[in-house]
Amino acid sequence: MGNETRIDLLQGTLDLLILRTLQNGPMHGWSISERIQQISRDVLQVNQGSLYPAMHRLEHQGWISAEWGVSELGRRARFYKLTAKGQKQLEAETENWARLSDAIGRVLKLA
Repeated sequence: MGNETRIDLLQGTLDLLILRTLQNGPMHGWSISERIQQISRDVLQVNQGSLYPAMHRLEHQGWISAEWGVSELGRRARFYKLTAKGQKQLEAETENWARLSDAIGRVLKLA
């Protein structure tokens, strides 16, 4: 796919995707962005410039926690995991997203 089909993610949307990705278990930053790209079939690409500020924001909110570990490549990396507070936030945001996308879909059909 060409670059013209890629979509820039709004801050809240990126946060939601990170939380959802971490629901499957702890991951380090680079693998989170890779997973989002892979699952979205290359439509969503998260660059490091927006990923790491988002991770810090989520950690500051208490929605994720981080600890040092070793990556598949044998390098030291910070592994992030979803907290109980983050799980609650993910559930609330997922519900909001469903309501929002449903409402937008209805407006687009009428328009």
